[in-house]
Amino acid sequence: MLLVLALLPLIGALAPALAIRRGRNASALAAGAVTLAALVILGSFAPAVLAGEVVQARIDWIPLLGLNLNLFLDALGLMFAGMILGIGLLVIVYARFYLAKADPMGRFFVYLLLFQGAMTGIVLSDNVLLLLIFWELTSLSSFLLIGFWRHLPEGRQGARMALAVTGAGGLSLIGGLLILGNIAGSYDLTVILQNREAIQASPLYLPALLLILGGCFTKSAQFPFHFWLPHAMAAPTPVSAYLHSATMVKAGIFMLARLWPVLSGTGEWFYLVATTGLVTMVFAAVVALFKDDLKGLLAYSTISHLGFLTMLFGFGTPMAAVVGVFHILNHATFKAALFMNAGIVDHEAGTRDIKRLGGLATLMPIAATLAVVAGLSMAGIPPLNGFISKEMMLEEASHTVWWSQPWLVPALATLGATFSVAYSFRYIVHVYFGTTRTDYPKTPHDPGIGLWGPPAVLVGLVVAIGLFPAVVAGPLVEAVSRAVIGGETPYYSLSLWHGVTPALFMSLAAIGIGAVILGAHRPIAAVWHRLVLPDAKTLFDRGLEAATRATVAFTDRTQNGSLERYIAMFIGTAVVVGFAGFFGFGFVAGDRPTTPASPMAIVAWAALITATVLVLLHHRARYLSLIYIGIVGLVISLGFIHLSAPDLALTQISVEVVTILLMLLALNLLPKTSPRESGLPRRLRDGGLAVLSGLGVGGAAWAVMTRPLDSISAYFWENAYSGGGGTNVVNVILVDFRGFDTFGEIIVLGIAALAIVALLETVGTGASGRRILAWAPDTPRSPEHHPMMLVVATRLLLPLAVMVGLYIFLRGHNQPGGGFIAGLVISIAILMQYMASGYQFAAQRLRADHHTLIGLGVLIAAATGLGSLLFGAPFMTTAFDYFSLPVIGAFELATAMLFDVGVALTVIGAVILALAQLSQVAQSAEKQEPLPADAAMDIDPSRAPPRPASTEADR
Repeated sequence: MLLVLALLPLIGALAPALAIRRGRNASALAAGAVTLAALVILGSFAPAVLAGEVVQARIDWIPLLGLNLNLFLDALGLMFAGMILGIGLLVIVYARFYLAKADPMGRFFVYLLLFQGAMTGIVLSDNVLLLLIFWELTSLSSFLLIGFWRHLPEGRQGARMALAVTGAGGLSLIGGLLILGNIAGSYDLTVILQNREAIQASPLYLPALLLILGGCFTKSAQFPFHFWLPHAMAAPTPVSAYLHSATMVKAGIFMLARLWPVLSGTGEWFYLVATTGLVTMVFAAVVALFKDDLKGLLAYSTISHLGFLTMLFGFGTPMAAVVGVFHILNHATFKAALFMNAGIVDHEAGTRDIKRLGGLATLMPIAATLAVVAGLSMAGIPPLNGFISKEMMLEEASHTVWWSQPWLVPALATLGATFSVAYSFRYIVHVYFGTTRTDYPKTPHDPGIGLWGPPAVLVGLVVAIGLFPAVVAGPLVEAVSRAVIGGETPYYSLSLWHGVTPALFMSLAAIGIGAVILGAHRPIAAVWHRLVLPDAKTLFDRGLEAATRATVAFTDRTQNGSLERYIAMFIGTAVVVGFAGFFGFGFVAGDRPTTPASPMAIVAWAALITATVLVLLHHRARYLSLIYIGIVGLVISLGFIHLSAPDLALTQISVEVVTILLMLLALNLLPKTSPRESGLPRRLRDGGLAVLSGLGVGGAAWAVMTRPLDSISAYFWENAYSGGGGTNVVNVILVDFRGFDTFGEIIVLGIAALAIVALLETVGTGASGRRILAWAPDTPRSPEHHPMMLVVATRLLLPLAVMVGLYIFLRGHNQPGGGFIAGLVISIAILMQYMASGYQFAAQRLRADHHTLIGLGVLIAAATGLGSLLFGAPFMTTAFDYFSLPVIGAFELATAMLFDVGVALTVIGAVILALAQLSQVAQSAEKQEPLPADAAMDIDPSRAPPRPASTEADR
């Protein structure tokens, strides 16, 4: 069930997309049903998890790489998953009534569920590699949500900025978690969390810490990476409410809490994490006070509270971790409610500009009540939940010494709390109280329950936790704190009254001074706006522009379109690295005895060298070059035969024929000779590189072949028949032992064929189309377009070739052959029809759709491989048995045959698709008019001689 919980939102994202055809309500219900189902599953685990159990699910995926689908649910994961799904359900309800009719609601809920699934995957992942996949998925899905209103430039810019910053942080996190896994000897979090001493004693602790904090700080918008979050406010308000309260920015806080047992408690952790959090808390609180946009104010307040949480976990004490856990819960409730409230104001009053608002309490009493309660909680006013966690934070700050200064942290924490009170009061007073205005863009009024219901639920939790913290939140906070600390929690009390403590006086000072600041807001704001302060977004934009200019300049100098330069760079680099390794580490010749060369091998080697030299000498003559290249391929095929590799020989010959014929068709429209492009210095350089690279590759081959080699071939020889049911070891390897590789190769082959289509479909348009229209052959053409002897021969050979292909296919599991070779042989037979009788003739008679053949082949191969999973066998495992029929006798059937069918269909489809596209281009260039389906293949009806008039005698 844990796996179902992790995958349900991702798979369920299809539901609202399909349900939107039945209307907006159906789409919202589908999204809500998926989230509610996941919440119910999570709730079924809650009693056991709160009792201290850890629910686990382990599925081996790629164990050799340490990448497994391992999940676990402890109390920390339970709290975060509960916030993600619970607030997610409220956001879905809210979004249904918030989004306009013009907004594509189905797409919105698809993005939202993808985001929800990514966040759920993060908090449930036990394997850090799996966690990183979900981590990056949050960046991608948040990019879609922030840029949902794609018609808004600020939306597109905010999405790009969020993706750039959090994506870069994700790369940093990858490095840090890989280092942790390397130190612990496992990529499972449950193992890593048990290796605190080894990790902190490792010399790689500090690099790992810096990299991990890079990911956490960028995700949670800590200074100086905070600037992306306010610009993400261009997203619809439901997205903002979700992103700021339970998801995305809380992912960084989650990672700090999750890794707290192994990373905290050191000086590096304290000074890096606590200092960053404290600076972010104070800085963002000050900026929030002077933001006139409601969502801008709330965005900076979120940054401030994220700094609040980062500082607490940075203190590194168990008590501070308990307070951090409690405030995560409190912040989620009041912040989601406030964002939804800001959306209500914008929706009903037509503006989010505080300067254009005021006096809404009498016009929107329900919204005002919700805003006052949630705002007072954010300010830390009793008897609400925000007050309790703020008091506990100030208490921890009062005991913290920073660089031998006992007053600095308490003073700055109080300053942050002071501005938090001020901006919270401003949200309440400047929006809902004061004189009622008459110039609102819209006539304000309370919305329906669809908009105020979800924040009302959250405000109810704010009040309930504030009045009865030990009852409502106590068990959860206790269980989560134990999971974070990794042991028993210190004594603490969740109550409104903690006695007369330093925190009480700090809190009273924050409330009093905050109220005074609000009263003097206008003159203070005037001074603030006159200050010329560095803007983080401007600095980011300038840095991005500078990086872009440098990248473009570098690209222009290195990527100028010259394939010759690219190849020279690659080969030159390989030569330098190869020879550096050769001479840098010493070379000892191998002592394995060599095999004497036979006379025929020497002749073949001489032919190979001769053909290679001829290619070099006549490379400007393209037709001759192809002939010589074909000779090279033929000699290699003979070498395979000589070395008892008939499968490879058949494959090599078939591939040579197909590629040479396709290249002939492609070269048909090109000049038959290429211009002389290189001067003597460049040719000398290229020749030197060629000689050095040839010597390097030859030396590497010689070094390998003259040394003893423990080959894995013995395993395949011993298990080919017993495990794969075939005596052709090569074919069994391709369809069983290494079937996954073959499956990937046919997918690549199909993609390559589709890429050819994409490249050639636009050839007939633009400048290339004009060149085709002006094309004329540069050599004389035969008047006989379709020679009769070739036509007759190919017609006779077609059924024979197909029969040979089927024979090769059927025998491939036990004799040389198989689906790949059979597909090539049949492709050659079809290709010859095109060449002999023309494109139109062959295309009109070939009924199969090329795209369908490729897709069907890949699907058949995939279905065959997946079938083995149904019987508990690894992917692509072959099943086989023997059967007997009258007359025919005993015979073997193996599932590998179905896989080979998929391979053959993909090969045929890819070759014919490439051929068809090349033929269409050639037909356009030669300006051929389509012939009737019943026309002779070599007679142009417009040029056919007229028939003589029949006479009476003829009749």
